[in-house]
Amino acid sequence: MQRYLSASKYIDFDSPEVGRFARQLAIRADSEISLVRTCFEFVRDEIRHSSDFKLNPVTCKASDVLQYKTGYCYAKSHLLAALLRANGIPAGLCYQRLSVSGSGAPYCLHGLNAVYLKDFGWHRVDARGNKPGVDAQFDPPKESLAFSIGEPQERNLPEIWAEPLQLVVEVLERYGSYDQVLANLPDIELAT
Repeated sequence: MQRYLSASKYIDFDSPEVGRFARQLAIRADSEISLVRTCFEFVRDEIRHSSDFKLNPVTCKASDVLQYKTGYCYAKSHLLAALLRANGIPAGLCYQRLSVSGSGAPYCLHGLNAVYLKDFGWHRVDARGNKPGVDAQFDPPKESLAFSIGEPQERNLPEIWAEPLQLVVEVLERYGSYDQVLANLPDIELAT
């Protein structure tokens, strides 16, 4: 579990701002579930999704997401992992492969989290941000994600990563504006 509790370049809860903010969120919580809910709802509701709100800069590191209050789903998942890990709760990164338009190609990865809850084990949560047609909640043991799998080429990737996928980081670090990222969303090839 140690790798799901460690700070890193992108899940940088060792930065003073992220560590301080994580402690502030913990003050409001009276249980593990309450703490995870508080962190999840903060990232979901207070960090604006870059594409939904047409916001720059493009963020990747948790500390940048917190500073600028914006990020793509991937970056928001980095912040949620950082806030949870800072409070001693194991958290990892998960991905879905989804149709960009909802009806076939092109496809892209969507970033979300898995959190280890003492009473439930690993539980996926999606702090992407709600909007019409998207209603992600934290309601364990029920999973309530932003998107469901529907198209034949869509997938829930089963892995729980301790660090972001390199191809995700490359896109977030290569492009300087939200619309450039939107035009170049990362995807993976599926084995057939």
